[in-house]
Amino acid sequence: MSKTELINIWEDFCRRNGTFRLTDDIERVQLLAEGVLNNEKNQELKYCPCRMTTGSWAKDVKLICPCNFKVQKTWAEKGECWCGLFIRS
Repeated sequence: MSKTELINIWEDFCRRNGTFRLTDDIERVQLLAEGVLNNEKNQELKYCPCRMTTGSWAKDVKLICPCNFKVQKTWAEKGECWCGLFIRS
């Protein structure tokens, strides 16, 4: 999968939800896509590049991007996911 394909998937995810969108910071989006794809290559899953995996499947599965960011404190306080990729519309 390429960065462009992953970003298209994220954009579709946002369209289907309707209450959030990708950040306008294109460089951030590109960097995060690269990080997610590197994690997939090295760890076999698309983990968020901004969070550390623990080695515990039960804990780490929650870090697959897009994670369940709406339950995170940063979403409630700032209106964005942990790494700022997804922001409230």
